[in-house]
Amino acid sequence: MLRWYASAVLFAIGLLAADSVPAENWPCWRGPRGDGTSQETQVPLRWNGVSGGNIVWKTPLPGRGHSSPIVWDDRLFLVACVEASQDRILFCVDRQSGQILWQRTVIAAPLEKQHKLNSHASGTPATDGELVYVTFLEPDFGSKREVTPGNLVVAAYDFAGQPRWLVRPGRFSSVHGFCSSPVLFEDKVIVNGDHDGDSYIVALDRKTGAVRWKTLRAHKTRSYCTPIIRQIDGRTQMILSGSLCVVSLDPRDGSQHWIIDGPTEQFVASLVDNGRLLFLTAGFPEHHILAIKPDGRGNVTDSHIVWRTTKGCSYVPSPIVSGDYFLVAADNGICSCFVAATGERVWMERLSSHYSASLIEANGLVYFLADDGETKVVRPGRQLEVVAVNPLGEYCYASPAVSQGQLFLRSEKHLVCIGNR
Repeated sequence: MLRWYASAVLFAIGLLAADSVPAENWPCWRGPRGDGTSQETQVPLRWNGVSGGNIVWKTPLPGRGHSSPIVWDDRLFLVACVEASQDRILFCVDRQSGQILWQRTVIAAPLEKQHKLNSHASGTPATDGELVYVTFLEPDFGSKREVTPGNLVVAAYDFAGQPRWLVRPGRFSSVHGFCSSPVLFEDKVIVNGDHDGDSYIVALDRKTGAVRWKTLRAHKTRSYCTPIIRQIDGRTQMILSGSLCVVSLDPRDGSQHWIIDGPTEQFVASLVDNGRLLFLTAGFPEHHILAIKPDGRGNVTDSHIVWRTTKGCSYVPSPIVSGDYFLVAADNGICSCFVAATGERVWMERLSSHYSASLIEANGLVYFLADDGETKVVRPGRQLEVVAVNPLGEYCYASPAVSQGQLFLRSEKHLVCIGNR
């Protein structure tokens, strides 16, 4: 009996340890690390939005937008555009019930010209648990002209919906629309202002919105990449692709660590890393996947590209690193899995007709959310293994969020909470 009791206690402790992975907030674009990964182990694996299986709640959304939801404790924040009134709004949702707690108009302005797959509210907010930071384009006039000029707007609100500050740190000329997501670092809010004009990366004071630094971009070419910030090679590096280059900047002052020319003109997908290499997928008009050594100084175009391919690249969806593997969902529905260290492609298969959402990873599994709302859950490995196929029944263009054992999907008309019942 004593041996049985001791075994039972050890088994119970093991279960508690397995369930003790702390729940994470999802505070910004692509989550707490900016790379689509979740450290939670109880993320839903199966659901059905048509039959209601594992759907905790489903809330109709005001307006339209492709930005992702963010989560902090029991609050979710999203942005949208109410096109009839031309209001760009921020709203807060209760995580437990799905009820919209408050809604605020950040700006009211003419609608910018945009790509057919973009929206007027595509920049994902960011929060530090005290304030919520949002970005929009404020056009000078409507979308009938080929190019829409305007101002980049960055604003901060508290959790009660009270405005703290709103600033216009630079001009922005829109051809395909706007989708820059703010990144938080120390006491700064950093925003990518790449556009077809006097482009810049700008850092603002979190408390006041005052400009802390502003780095001009030499090539003045539009891109839509949200930076990632990593401690690599003994330096704090902010890495992004855009403006005809891949660059590492110091997020404290905007100075440059290293740069790679090209490899193409326009970029959307964020980079990811595995602690040893950076991985990029782009773009337009040429398509590239690069693995980059992040320890360079100056121009490292000819010395720091470890491997490259021009086949199966994605333009819009950001990729993922899961263990030894690097996975990509190309816009056209063709998905690939590579050995991250070498670039060996171990499989390449069509999983859908089109992807816009970026990949997420949890508990060793990768979630591929297609435009038609179907999510395929894949186990990375040398052969394609689809673990689950989950229909939502609505079109989705926003990337998922994961927090406290729940998955949040933004469809064209609803915010959906998915959880294990």
